[in-house]
Amino acid sequence: QVQLVESGGGLVQAGGSLRLSCAASGLIFRLNTMGWYRRAPGKQRELVAAVTFDGNTNYADSVKGRFTISRDNIKNTVYLQMNSLKPEDTGDYYCNAQRSRDSVAYWGQGTQVTVSS
Repeated sequence: QVQLVESGGGLVQAGGSLRLSCAASGLIFRLNTMGWYRRAPGKQRELVAAVTFDGNTNYADSVKGRFTISRDNIKNTVYLQMNSLKPEDTGDYYCNAQRSRDSVAYWGQGTQVTVSS
């Protein structure tokens, strides 16, 4: 059974930082592209950042230069370092694993990030 367990969300003031973690189990970690998505209040879920097994990354334009995604292929964990947070970064952040060979996707339950102005 695949499990993605997020942690690290919380309340932070604008300009602050948070680090999200997602621990994966029940899958072959190296065969999955790992990503973070977010759903802001009243908006659709959107890709924030993704990282392939070999470290290629992709970021939403709105977070480039502020967020960094990384993965530890030994600990089966993916991280999202979020710096210079803005109120518009507020939302529920979801960890995603997408299997490379057939694009089957798995989701975590989400962690809430609130950035106050």
